[in-house]
Amino acid sequence: MTNDTMITVQQTARPTGFPTPAHFAFVESPVPSPEPGTALVENLQWSVDPYHREAMDGDELWTLNSPMEGRTLGRVLDSRAPALRPGDLVLHRKGWRTHALVEPGGTRPVPDFGPGVPLAAHLSLLGGTGLSAYVGLTRIARLQPGEDLFVSAAAGGVGTAAGRLARLLGAGRLVGSAGSAGKVAHLTERVGFDAAFDYHEGPVAELLSRAAPEGIDAALDGVGGAHLEAAIASLREHGRIAWVGAVGQYHSPSAPPPAPRNLFDLVGKSIRLEGFLVRNHTDALEELYDLAVPQLRSGALPLDVTVVEGFEHIVDAFLGMLRGENLGKMLVAA
Repeated sequence: MTNDTMITVQQTARPTGFPTPAHFAFVESPVPSPEPGTALVENLQWSVDPYHREAMDGDELWTLNSPMEGRTLGRVLDSRAPALRPGDLVLHRKGWRTHALVEPGGTRPVPDFGPGVPLAAHLSLLGGTGLSAYVGLTRIARLQPGEDLFVSAAAGGVGTAAGRLARLLGAGRLVGSAGSAGKVAHLTERVGFDAAFDYHEGPVAELLSRAAPEGIDAALDGVGGAHLEAAIASLREHGRIAWVGAVGQYHSPSAPPPAPRNLFDLVGKSIRLEGFLVRNHTDALEELYDLAVPQLRSGALPLDVTVVEGFEHIVDAFLGMLRGENLGKMLVAA
């Protein structure tokens, strides 16, 4: 790639089951010049997220043979919009490409929080990933100090953020599920979980019951299926579940796993189950900053990120994230 060449990643076909590199194409074109009211941004970091797999199945976010959408951090190179100046660092959603034309209304300036807050934080703990965890814990599950929490897919981006933030919020016992012994060790030895289990080792409900023998007060679930059923089984009366995703069924939308067999226990135990979209809670971002930024600055709050170097590896990073090859948030850096 030369300085006057832009590369975009485009989806070329709808997958059946797990996607492959054959579903994507890297397309070269000249770097565009900004029109009045727009700015040219060189993208520096890209987020690849579980919801992107769901986006592959329809036209709502990703249209075939067109540039794809995703959270991105970049630097303004050229501008014909007074609100965007060359050199400005901005967050926007025109990802999966090396350059983008943006309008001020479609960008957000990257806050300068000073030393201790790396750029990667803005696409992980301080971005949509961390905001999903924060909103799920505080607004949906309404976690109170001392309450016990279960987090499914706890070694991923949202899961690790939830563990870190739950500790700051004063949670009691933290229990997580993950997909390997190494991830379980990461959760208990580094992230601050009191207990964790590899969900491959048996029925999830039994594993959770052993890890939280006295039950739980709240759950943040991003898997669905057996994990959601296990959470319902372990919840005490008046428990709350924040449902942030269902990665367990993303590869088979036409044949999702069965609904929890104990769904009626929501009634018997007065449990509240609520799904949410983080885009409806962007007003909570300043709350997240107030909680997390001082801890990042002091070094008390580490980032859980897996960074893949090189835009040319963005598809590999995405597929690796879907296979669970990341610890924490999966990012791609130029």
